[in-house]
Amino acid sequence: MKTVKVKNIKIGSKNPFCLIAGPCVIEGEKITFETAERLKEITERLKIPFIFKSSYDKANRSSLNSYRGPGLKKGLKILFQIKQKLQIPILSDIHCQHDIDEAAEVLDVIQIPALLSRQTDLILKAASTGKVVNIKKGQFLSPWAVKNVIEKVISTGNKNILITERGTFFGYHNLVSDFRALPIMRKFGYPVIFDATHSVQYPAGDSPSSSGASEFAPYLAQAAVAVGCDGLFLEVHKNPERALCDGPNMLALKDLPGLLKVVKKIDRLIKI
Repeated sequence: MKTVKVKNIKIGSKNPFCLIAGPCVIEGEKITFETAERLKEITERLKIPFIFKSSYDKANRSSLNSYRGPGLKKGLKILFQIKQKLQIPILSDIHCQHDIDEAAEVLDVIQIPALLSRQTDLILKAASTGKVVNIKKGQFLSPWAVKNVIEKVISTGNKNILITERGTFFGYHNLVSDFRALPIMRKFGYPVIFDATHSVQYPAGDSPSSSGASEFAPYLAQAAVAVGCDGLFLEVHKNPERALCDGPNMLALKDLPGLLKVVKKIDRLIKI
């Protein structure tokens, strides 16, 4: 398996699992910085490699009235300040080609959202930056179909690829995690991340917005690490009940240290 580097973090093979975490969307400069600072403190204490995640624009909301974030310029400015002051790598998602050049100046990892994981031109443009590209597996894709997405990125000469599993549609307003997907996708030669918080989402389950069952996220995270994922993706918030986006499936920040202690033990055990 190829080891993918994000700054000084090595992801894949027998390297310790990494954590990609942060609030779903940038809700403001102060709360986003405080969350990133707290996450850095937790992960440094537990010696877990950490990449901060938050979105400057959630362009794929169920409702026109849903909060989307501060937008490209203001959002990237906030992420850049966090990156510089805290000295941590940054991940955010892009939704259109014309954002990519500007976003690539700040982001260490460019994320392709699940609902856009078959958009060839978007993927090629993101890959052409040479940045690490994290592709969220679409809820409508089988794990085998991800090979086609990987080949699109490789066609640009970029082999800095992460694949993130986040569940598959099961009936209406529900997702199911098939853990066979993790070893299947790892066989393609690139690190696989498991998104435990979006995997417990009920898409548009509280119409016109999404709902979720965050109490199950820790169980899925533990299972994924036991199966052998290379990292965890967790959206966290100081107060999920008051979050402006995806609160019902986000993990409370106070519950993160306990979960990370458990999954770190599991990770060590399976990588002996």
